[in-house]
Amino acid sequence: MRAVRGTARVAVRGHRRDGVGRKSTTREPIIQEPVSSESTAPEPEATRRDADVAESSRANRGWWDRNADEYQTEHGTFLGDDRFVWGPEGLDEVEAELLGPPEDLKGRDVLEIGAGAAQCSRWLAAQGARPVALDISHRQLQHALRIGGTIPLVCADAGALPFADASFDLACSAYGALPFVADPRQVLREVHRVLRPGGRLVFSVTHPIRWAFPDEPGPEGLGVSASYFDRTPYVEQDDEGRAVYVEHHRTLGDRVRDVVSSGFRLVDLVEPEWPAWNTSAWGGWSPLRGALIPGTAIFVCVRD
Repeated sequence: MRAVRGTARVAVRGHRRDGVGRKSTTREPIIQEPVSSESTAPEPEATRRDADVAESSRANRGWWDRNADEYQTEHGTFLGDDRFVWGPEGLDEVEAELLGPPEDLKGRDVLEIGAGAAQCSRWLAAQGARPVALDISHRQLQHALRIGGTIPLVCADAGALPFADASFDLACSAYGALPFVADPRQVLREVHRVLRPGGRLVFSVTHPIRWAFPDEPGPEGLGVSASYFDRTPYVEQDDEGRAVYVEHHRTLGDRVRDVVSSGFRLVDLVEPEWPAWNTSAWGGWSPLRGALIPGTAIFVCVRD
């Protein structure tokens, strides 16, 4: 999961505590290749402009491949190796049970979309499920290999899932894919296709209201600075105008309509409150802002 407008980009994907979820102790860059002496590229320009499906996919695949090492190093302790967390607030699937009671996960085929280093999938495997971890970034999946396990890893675009119809009982995505695609309905239709009748999809995204506020964790992030209804994508581009990172805004109503028009029934919309135990900030997410405005929206959907 990543924050909006470039200062925090998070892509939160699963985590857990010892045994039931040990935390990563890695502090140094891992599987990092030597940095080229020519890596003095200028900072990308942040702007708001249109970005289509192909440009968004290309930009975000490249961004995650370039930044996976830094991301896993910085956030690996919070995410752990085999924990399932839905967002920076720290809502854990152990407590939330949005995919269902843990005992009901045994033997279920589960697709994790935007899996990163597959932390959520490891938690699912520990419950007896049969997860498949999919991500657009090859580098993120290398981190899944580094952490270990026997979970199948698939490098593919969520808008063109390489699976047969009715292959899975459940699908989940913790800030994966949907905030970054130009056509979320294409992704949702693909998930609908690969789910079996009665299957459940649960996905979390940046709460749409966050787009009206600066992406700052302190008091400067508490005043409305943009129109909630401005759906123009946030784009970081190089000096030739090529997008290197794209994030797309959908209002809450847009998200609901995307879900319903793709063949799902929306059964719950969860807006996690910021818990007292979580005193850390993650990009624009913080205890200060979390006490006042929601940071994450979780959609619980059923394929009838």
